[in-house]
Amino acid sequence: MANKKIGRPTNAPKNKTIKFRIDDETNKKLESCSKELNESKSEILRKGVNKVYDDLNNK
Repeated sequence: MANKKIGRPTNAPKNKTIKFRIDDETNKKLESCSKELNESKSEILRKGVNKVYDDLNNK
């Protein structure tokens, strides 16, 4: 039998990884947003990228 991947099915798999450096203040802001919105840091960052992208395309 083939091994099946266990987890939630998705139409938008997140198979790319990015690593970057941030300062303490930016990290505190990210953690605060994450706690306030009850979302992962990754989701907050994805929203930020989408917001900047939308802002650039709505000029």
